[in-house]
Amino acid sequence: MALVSSRTAARILDVLPRERITRLVGRVAMRPVPRAVLDPVLSVYVRAFNVNLDEAEVPAEGFASFNDFFTRRLREGVHAVEGDADTLVSPADGRLDDAGPIDAAQRFFVKGREYDAAELLGSAADAARYEGGHYAIVYLSPRDYHRVHCPVDGVVRSVRHMPGSLYPVNAIGVEHVPRLFARNERVVVNLDTERFGEVAVVFVGAFIVGRITLTFDAPERPPHGGEPAERLYDPSVAPRFARGDELGAFLLGSTVVMLMQKPPTGRWRDDRTPPFGPVRMGQGIAWRAGE
Repeated sequence: MALVSSRTAARILDVLPRERITRLVGRVAMRPVPRAVLDPVLSVYVRAFNVNLDEAEVPAEGFASFNDFFTRRLREGVHAVEGDADTLVSPADGRLDDAGPIDAAQRFFVKGREYDAAELLGSAADAARYEGGHYAIVYLSPRDYHRVHCPVDGVVRSVRHMPGSLYPVNAIGVEHVPRLFARNERVVVNLDTERFGEVAVVFVGAFIVGRITLTFDAPERPPHGGEPAERLYDPSVAPRFARGDELGAFLLGSTVVMLMQKPPTGRWRDDRTPPFGPVRMGQGIAWRAGE
């Protein structure tokens, strides 16, 4: 019965005007709302999704909009960045859904479904550099803190914003939408690192995820159905990030896909992946070993 229901939901999503609904939700979420209206709604949301507001920085005057709540900051000391420069950490609070190797054809498999790195990144040349590397996927649910942080010490080489579909990235989407992460709207942040070579941090948009923002100057969001927008950065003035620095945010929960190149020296440690399940920003999820 559950399988039939999820298939039915997937078919309904196919015919919905997902782009228009998402844009509408985004506009509503950014508008100021009187506390008399907003506070009771947020109270229901917090209980329904078991949101831990004890960790959040809650303004004395309360949140001004749904967007302020969804992109809330957490109190200092809630997150700790684990390990040393050879540790790649989770970019977000959420669930480590999958991780593993990238094969010689630049493919990787998520829940048994094949993905092409070139399609995900929007560049065959970029994808070729990830042969023999590693990938990891972190899913942010509606209950999670929605800011995304840098998993490594690195310098931004380029950003590519690709318009696409807006399917949900929950279990229904992963199970019933082929090539889901490569079809949805996404923002690819390409990083150059000393210890790991190149690392791609891919923000994957989703149904009712109103927008993806970055903390630095990046290309504007291209129109739905338009061409990808890309910006290349001069290494001498490119944005630099340490592990744990904030990269950007989602309006609502979504997914971050990371592709990691085979390290210039050393290798990915064989026991590099902890058990799949809940992770916190700053928790180690991949390690470089040896020289």
